Amino acid sequence: MSLDNLKKVIKESDNIVFFGGAGVSTESNIPDFRSASGLYNEKTQSKYSPEEILSHDFFMEHTEEFYDFYKSKMIYVDAKPNDAHLVLAELEKMGKLKAVITQNIDGLHQSAGSKEVLELHGSVHRNYCTKCHKFFGLDYIIKSKGIPLCEECGGIIKPDVVLYGENLDMDVLHRSIDYIAKSQVLIVAGTSLTVYPAAGLIRYFKGKELILINKTPTPYDKLAHIVINDSVGKTLRNVL
Repeated sequence: MSLDNLKKVIKESDNIVFFGGAGVSTESNIPDFRSASGLYNEKTQSKYSPEEILSHDFFMEHTEEFYDFYKSKMIYVDAKPNDAHLVLAELEKMGKLKAVITQNIDGLHQSAGSKEVLELHGSVHRNYCTKCHKFFGLDYIIKSKGIPLCEECGGIIKPDVVLYGENLDMDVLHRSIDYIAKSQVLIVAGTSLTVYPAAGLIRYFKGKELILINKTPTPYDKLAHIVINDSVGKTLRNVL
């Protein structure tokens, strides 16, 4: 019945906001972080844990080791948008979906055709020189040997992704809150809703229907109008 209810909600609304986490991209073969087979439970070649490596301090102090890990574990150039990304782009074209808010850094929502995408944690596709602030695409990072350096000034290039110990972009955060607060329907998918401040965004929702799609239960299930414990792509494709 949940699927039928979700179909009805989407059919009747033209003010939907989607908020997604790592589970949206796992069907594109990008691993998540916290599941049993996720990145944080992997054994690394390093004496440091993935969470330590993906921190601001580690980037500053062990830049080469950071890039070894980042290039091998955080960049998936062959990943293609899955049903979740494609359906959301279709819903936006239909005038139903106002925005996608994502915790992912893979750029797959844009590849699928979504226009209004708010990236809470940045993107692997944007990189900047820490000295002169020149921007570089993903290709430049992939092709560089060792630490990527700016071709203009020789400064170290940093991915435009939010590392542990760094603040979220306040402009993106405020715009996300604004979309959620004004939405009629909020679909939250592929996230355990345990990581703050992103998980706290749900508290700004004042609309009619809160929908949670995730393979495992979340702390917010009891507040939702519809809970579906299944894959995001499969669920959204069935709805459309």
